[in-house]
Amino acid sequence: MLSATFKTSARLHFALTTGHSLRSVSLRQFHRSLKCQEHYLNADAKTFDKVALNPSASDKVVLVDFYADWCNPCKMISPLLEKLTSDATVKTGSGRLLDLVTVDTDAEFDLAAKYQVRALPTVIAFRDGQKVDQFVGALNEGGIRQFLAKL
Repeated sequence: MLSATFKTSARLHFALTTGHSLRSVSLRQFHRSLKCQEHYLNADAKTFDKVALNPSASDKVVLVDFYADWCNPCKMISPLLEKLTSDATVKTGSGRLLDLVTVDTDAEFDLAAKYQVRALPTVIAFRDGQKVDQFVGALNEGGIRQFLAKL
């Protein structure tokens, strides 16, 4: 005998158990578009490798924000990066969408050393799993947009 379990809403369950027809139950359907941009905040080395070094993500550019909690310029640039990467209309010069990975250099010292992060904030762009460009220091929104236009 084959049995199946279905997840039902309370209203549908009531209609089924009391013998009411399904026509009398109004079921709402929700539509949700897929999120184009992803944010990976406080990423560890494993998450960094999975996201930034992924050569199969050819439709995106991954911005990696190396920061520290004690760094005041980091506190200025991080909200701008989150704002720009959350906006679906902001794309790179090549038309690719953006993902954001933030890496706390105090927690992931080896990862920061691997990419020769010597000053904070350092933002490195990865495309097709390869490092393509970077900037060091806190840029204003216009400066970040110019950087993105080059990618």
